[in-house]
Amino acid sequence: MILQGGRVLLGEGLQDEKADIRVEHGRIAEVARGLSPASGEEVLDVRGTWVIPGFVQAHVHTCQTLFRNTADDMELLDWLGERIWPFEAWLDAAALDASSRLGLFELLAGGTTTILDMATVHHTDVVFQAAEESGLRYVGGKCLMDFDDTGRCPEGLLEEADAALCETEELVARWHGAADGRIAYAIAPRFAVSSTDELLVGVARLGAKAGLRIHTHASENVKECDVVRRRTGRENLLFLRDMGLLGPSSVLAHCIHLNEEEIDLLASSGSHVAHCPSSNLKLASGVARVPELLKRGVNVALGADGAPCNNRLDAFKEMRLASLIQKPLHGPKALPAREMLSMATLHGARALGLDGEIGTIDIGKRADLVVMDASSPWMSTGDPLAAIVFACGPESVRDVLVGGRIVKRDFEVLTLARTRVLRDAQNAFQGLARDFPRIGVQS
Repeated sequence: MILQGGRVLLGEGLQDEKADIRVEHGRIAEVARGLSPASGEEVLDVRGTWVIPGFVQAHVHTCQTLFRNTADDMELLDWLGERIWPFEAWLDAAALDASSRLGLFELLAGGTTTILDMATVHHTDVVFQAAEESGLRYVGGKCLMDFDDTGRCPEGLLEEADAALCETEELVARWHGAADGRIAYAIAPRFAVSSTDELLVGVARLGAKAGLRIHTHASENVKECDVVRRRTGRENLLFLRDMGLLGPSSVLAHCIHLNEEEIDLLASSGSHVAHCPSSNLKLASGVARVPELLKRGVNVALGADGAPCNNRLDAFKEMRLASLIQKPLHGPKALPAREMLSMATLHGARALGLDGEIGTIDIGKRADLVVMDASSPWMSTGDPLAAIVFACGPESVRDVLVGGRIVKRDFEVLTLARTRVLRDAQNAFQGLARDFPRIGVQS
């Protein structure tokens, strides 16, 4: 296949070039002007477009998409205890499938080609199956919880550490490397508040043994940090370090409430941070010190988190907001458009250990590409980088390729049928609303 006639943002520097892109065996084979198609080679006409790397969201909960617009105006621990944990415990395989497909559809439609996902405790196979069928590049795993320090977690979400780790190993055997490597497993303990030392040490051992990513939440909320400090006598990240959970294979969502020692620890350990600005603001958790983390050498990626603490799974909104919330604190030059687009692509790939494969448009990398319609009002004038980060949204995404496969074409997702996705989600939500009548109307 050749993508012919577009303007391309190339390499780590996102340099603007007029160029064609040849894709062979799912990878970028050539980037040059005037490429001629070989006999039988498909040509995708991308004149009047910008071709950019696919977005990589480093923290998502597709299992929660069904709960969108049901958990507003709450802080983290109340949000979990009163809404999210009961709802996740309610999910059966069919409802989880509907929730995951709704999330995957939205992500692909908005140009996200890769995610790091945290599923719920049960029925994890259906999430992987949905991801495989969607064509999206998926890294994720079963949520691990064996302890409740809040007194509000349903028993159905709590498992013995040995049983949870055993099921994790079985899931790894079934799914890690599936779909020709497009699917990968990440071990996902929810956070220190819901994990015993036994579970976390087991996670660290399994991660090292199997060479897997570890994905958890850390230091998102002041009350969360207080709970961990009271139980362990340590700050959150110091406790996670002692459990063996920090290092180049670890992705920590949020990391808002950190002291100087913890920031030094993030940098020295090579741990990655997934910044989720919409979620952090909506749950009143705070504003992460992203410019400082970057300056200290910490790799910071972006993620939307889950639909019930964001309401959207939109990479464009996260880029825009991540930049804007820092400018009153650090000046108008903080987190400019080029840096934001890099955080939404290459930094995410780096967090997932995939920066040699995706995250930039370079020869040899996988063809995970987004074709942006430059005829939209948001891209008709000015700097295209500024347009992509500050003005555009999913409605500007014309085509999406993952590994050279077109999964969205002419503004339509091809791999998941919109009518079925919406119907199944609405049917599943009716069951949720029937069993939890209080979510019908929020005051």
